[in-house]
Amino acid sequence: MVTVSPLEGTGAEVTGVDIANLSEDELAIVKQAFANHGVIFFRDQNLSEDAHIAFARKFSTINLNRFFARHPDYPEIALVVKEPTDDFNIGGAWHADHSYDAEPALGSILVARQLPPTGGDTLFASMNAAYEALPTQLRDLVDTHSALHSGKHIFARDGAYERIPDFKGRIGNAEAGDELVDTVHPMVIKHPLSGKPCLFVNPGFTIGIDGMDDEEAKLMLLALYEHAGQPQFTCRFTWEPGSVAFWDNRAVWHLAENDYAGHRRVMHRITVDGCSLEGMNSTIASRSATV
Repeated sequence: MVTVSPLEGTGAEVTGVDIANLSEDELAIVKQAFANHGVIFFRDQNLSEDAHIAFARKFSTINLNRFFARHPDYPEIALVVKEPTDDFNIGGAWHADHSYDAEPALGSILVARQLPPTGGDTLFASMNAAYEALPTQLRDLVDTHSALHSGKHIFARDGAYERIPDFKGRIGNAEAGDELVDTVHPMVIKHPLSGKPCLFVNPGFTIGIDGMDDEEAKLMLLALYEHAGQPQFTCRFTWEPGSVAFWDNRAVWHLAENDYAGHRRVMHRITVDGCSLEGMNSTIASRSATV
């Protein structure tokens, strides 16, 4: 029997299911758990690359990653790898994948393939819980504003990953990073699946606030980041062989711990496409940035 067990902070663990062989009833439960909790976890799965791809396609079309190294036999799968000699990991700070796209990704499905003896946990933070707990004055501001999102400072030829030799071979295609078009999204979205209000800014890819000068926007974003990253909104997932995490980029942030120096960690990630976003305030919607 499928059991959905909510976790403290955010997320839920789903047990009693083999995601490589889901019945229609089981799939419906998994989809509802995903919509309700923003991130769901599975243990003791035996998921081949083909099964990983098939599971992803039950939710949306697969987004072929433009920047991560791809699996040599399965281009749908992005490789998230840290070698024993690497100092830096991928995704080691709070962020929400693809928020810089006009239609941000629905979510990502991460499968553990090789793990260090200890460490390498992933943290998740609920943007619905963070929004609901905002002080009234700050909530009033985010309700009526949009924010600017960009991936250029991360993936372009003068971006963070290009400046650090450690990422060579793991992150590339900086020319595509140069061609990214910045987008403006509501700071509070109506979540496409749950209908809940979710704070939609993140430290990785949000670079400004529409209608505010740089200094004012910086101070407001820093206040939001400090608030949203508080422990009461978060959960920590400790990986084991056979573990799978599926998170919604519109509902949660995530952060990969970099605390396993000298050990190899290999994860397979598939990202699935999302949709355009609307604000809880119906007059605010996503759009391309004007520069």
